Amino acid sequence: MRRRSLFFLSLILLLAFFVSACGGTATPSGPTEATIARSPIPTFTSITPGEQTATPEPEATAEKTAQPSPAPSITATVQVAEATATATQAPVVRNLTHPFDSPEYGMQAFLWWRPEVADRDLGLIRDAGFGWVKQDFPWREIEGGGKGQFAWERPDKVVELAHDKFGLNILARVDRQPAWATGGRCGTGIEMGPPDNLQDWADFLTTLASRYKGRIAGYAVWNEPNLAREWCGQPPDPAGYMKLLQTAYKAIKAADPNAIVISAGLSPTGGPMPVAMEDTEYLDKMYQAAGGSMTGYADVVGVHAPGYKAPPELSPEEVMADPDRWGHGRYFTFRRVEDLRAIMEKYGDTDRQVAILEMGWTTDPRPESPYHWHAVTEAQQAEYLVRAFQYAKGHWRPWIGLMTVIYVCNVDWTENDEQYYWCITEPIYPQTITRPAYDALAEMPK
Repeated sequence: MRRRSLFFLSLILLLAFFVSACGGTATPSGPTEATIARSPIPTFTSITPGEQTATPEPEATAEKTAQPSPAPSITATVQVAEATATATQAPVVRNLTHPFDSPEYGMQAFLWWRPEVADRDLGLIRDAGFGWVKQDFPWREIEGGGKGQFAWERPDKVVELAHDKFGLNILARVDRQPAWATGGRCGTGIEMGPPDNLQDWADFLTTLASRYKGRIAGYAVWNEPNLAREWCGQPPDPAGYMKLLQTAYKAIKAADPNAIVISAGLSPTGGPMPVAMEDTEYLDKMYQAAGGSMTGYADVVGVHAPGYKAPPELSPEEVMADPDRWGHGRYFTFRRVEDLRAIMEKYGDTDRQVAILEMGWTTDPRPESPYHWHAVTEAQQAEYLVRAFQYAKGHWRPWIGLMTVIYVCNVDWTENDEQYYWCITEPIYPQTITRPAYDALAEMPK
């Protein structure tokens, strides 16, 4: 019982990271005058294979999760508002059957609170030769005061800088419902959950996509919905997520037909329910709920692909052949993406592309951290990221689309934050210090 209790505690902490790591919005301290410098930083110490603390996957439950019925048609009414922000560049017209070159290059950043930091970080992304920036556009930060009460100052500035000034494609992650949309249903300590009324969700996205038509290139709808924390603490609901996704698709497309709609990246996990549903099972049930086709729900299927301890070329079969070294699950490898792709092929969805919405390796050196067992050195982090792109280019064309590296660091993160160790830049300003991973990605042939 003690071993099993320790396992579930470690698993819950790990799942919590993949929710929290996707971007906080903590209020920062005041800005300071910028100066630019680049200098090396110490290499973190990785662990030896014998230190790994992962335990085998939980035993299968006696009862299978009930197969969901097809999601009913969405009845939310979509009304397109006129955009009020003026674009300075002509929008790129994409073939939405295959919207991405294979691959395209993105980084996740945190542009919301400090325009001067956003300006610096967007320059780093552009200078590395990456064409996409992924940024959270939290519903609660835009329409948090009440239905129809919009605060546009911060999103306007993000779009102005990223699209208009730096010429980057914006991938907006849309989630984080305001409290008024759930009526306090989620309870204390659980922040994410679908709205009570899908019409509110449709209205928000219609307004957002209308305002930034031609300037926000794509939308990632929600985040890791195979975790209970995204469902007000209730068991993950694939059919419920497909209703949320279909509503978003209709609203966004009515306002901006050329925008790319991407389903949420799923947390690579083996469960257990009711805390989490394995990502492959969840994707399979998403297809079941959609009647076997993503058409009308998403242009592209989103995935998450952290590498854990394994080098990027290691297959899920090789991981399972040596679980004490790599981890007790097929999902402990970058190539877990291939298992998710197999679900798409099962339903004949071979023409649809996949977008990696998060990819990276952690360098977490803290012995007490639940992520320490799969830490790599900074040199390995840099090498593995480059090799991951090389592997995708060599084996996943033409179905691999956008590949998004985490993170251009949030300047409010410290060494006490798990996310700090996934970063490819130092979380400081006004000085600029890049880590080896950023430098390697900048030098990598595109």
